[in-house]
Amino acid sequence: MATAVREALAHAQRSAIHLEMRDSYMLDDPAFIRWQAGHRENPDDRASWWRPWLDVVTEATGRGVVMRRLRVVSEPLSAYLRYEYDVTFTNVAAGETVRWLPRSQARDLLLPVLDGWVMDEQTLILHHFSGEGQWTGPRMEVCPDPALAKQYVTAYEAAWERAIPHTEYRPV
Repeated sequence: MATAVREALAHAQRSAIHLEMRDSYMLDDPAFIRWQAGHRENPDDRASWWRPWLDVVTEATGRGVVMRRLRVVSEPLSAYLRYEYDVTFTNVAAGETVRWLPRSQARDLLLPVLDGWVMDEQTLILHHFSGEGQWTGPRMEVCPDPALAKQYVTAYEAAWERAIPHTEYRPV
């Protein structure tokens, strides 16, 4: 995870929300490539799938930061999103709450065009990706703009309310 998010999360006091709206990310990710080849993480072998990002999540949630991740998805899920679905148990184990919202259930919502994080409803970190899901300049843009952050939070909360908890979501 990029430094901007780690630093902002280290300073977050109450909340960290993450909005993901792409159908694929970083298709050259070695973990995704292994998954495509048939590798599956073993929930019972925590040492094999625990990674530094999960330490960051555990530290933040341990001090009371509520972390929520919302994935707005096309159905049927792309291969990349099926991979994310399969490994989401790691996010949950670290303390995140994750929900899924099929695009068909979001047609009347006005959602931001860029993925990103909002920390403590004050700081927005926007993610910039190419059409193929690769990072593009400036990768992440930190926006310490409470008014813009509020717009993201308002859109996020409307989508969150109708999204399906990870434990209940069944991909089409």
